[in-house]
Amino acid sequence: MSFLDLVKQRTSVRDFSNQAIEREKLDYVLEAARLAPSACNFQPWSFLIIEGKENIEKLSEAYNRDWFRTAPVCIVACGNHNDSWKRKDGKDHCDIDVTIAVTHIVMAATEQGLGTCWVCNFDKNICVELLNLPEHLEPIAIIPIGYPTNSDVFLTNEKKRKTIEDILI
Repeated sequence: MSFLDLVKQRTSVRDFSNQAIEREKLDYVLEAARLAPSACNFQPWSFLIIEGKENIEKLSEAYNRDWFRTAPVCIVACGNHNDSWKRKDGKDHCDIDVTIAVTHIVMAATEQGLGTCWVCNFDKNICVELLNLPEHLEPIAIIPIGYPTNSDVFLTNEKKRKTIEDILI
């Protein structure tokens, strides 16, 4: 499959089956994140793997949605502000670098037939407290991951995107 075909298939999945994710598929997705590029190769990320209904239920305190609880696994992507590269004007590239790694996660998951949803609208303070994160680690995104209930979701999603002319300046 070409990269563009993969990009066209990737979609936000908000209904997961209870089928367990094979360890080798989860490892594959995490390896894709590990290999992501970052500013000056500082790799300022850490990932917490949250598995099991009880743990997902607890994490849902930070993002209270019924569909979220259907995921068998959630990956919490954290940025390490102590390890991130800062530009001369002080701009911290932590969020950018973690976002690149998360993009690798969602694309690798799609390639493996797994669904994901990029969740940023969570309560950061609750997440920090639940996961007992140190001050220098910031949760950037939560990625629920699993097999979609509807396996055709990758083929039937319509992308609403701006045209090339609309994005060029």
